[in-house]
Amino acid sequence: MSTEYHCHILPGIDDGAENAETSRRMAELMQQQGVTRLTATPHFYAHRERSVARFLEKRAEAYEKIADDLHFDEVLLGAEVAIEQGLSELKDIEQLAIGGTDLILLELPYREYQGWMFEEIYNISAEFGLTVILAHVHRYLMHYTAAQIELMLKTKAIFQINNEAFRMMSHGERHFAKRLMKEQYPIVFGSDAHNNDDRAPNWDLLQKRVSAEQIAASDAVLDEHRLR
Repeated sequence: MSTEYHCHILPGIDDGAENAETSRRMAELMQQQGVTRLTATPHFYAHRERSVARFLEKRAEAYEKIADDLHFDEVLLGAEVAIEQGLSELKDIEQLAIGGTDLILLELPYREYQGWMFEEIYNISAEFGLTVILAHVHRYLMHYTAAQIELMLKTKAIFQINNEAFRMMSHGERHFAKRLMKEQYPIVFGSDAHNNDDRAPNWDLLQKRVSAEQIAASDAVLDEHRLR
């Protein structure tokens, strides 16, 4: 089993799949590459959305367009939630967690890591009893100092790594990802796929570069965080 924790496969809701046909092609490629369980995580920006409720309506509408074409063992709906000041005070934020779990995928800003970001992560975890997954942590290397990276790693979060980090051209990102695995940080994998072209699933790449045991450990995280 390979569990996709982060992708933009729902059509027309964000900058991912532009239409249902693109979504179908993405799903077909993911299946060919061994994905059996999928979490759809469209972008959520609090400053752009009227409300969490309206976002959930749009997500449901997008999902219905392709629900019959997603032939995975399981499909879960979540969101990639941008961390903004005051996010933890947003009404109904807990409804953005991955369906049936206490996991919520958060995306840090692409700028210097600051104390308020840590506070938002902590508050979301503590106030709502959620477990935070920090999206594509390898992408922040160019924005954060070494000391800020260490602060980020001190958050009680699960760290999501994109499959793309294991490309030969991504030496720094690949090294960082391997460090997290070696030091046994809690990690999960996801493609962050938006299409089958420049932002493709790359599950074949991950399976070549990462052990089956490490992928299985990523898969297990979802089941460990099911709501009882």
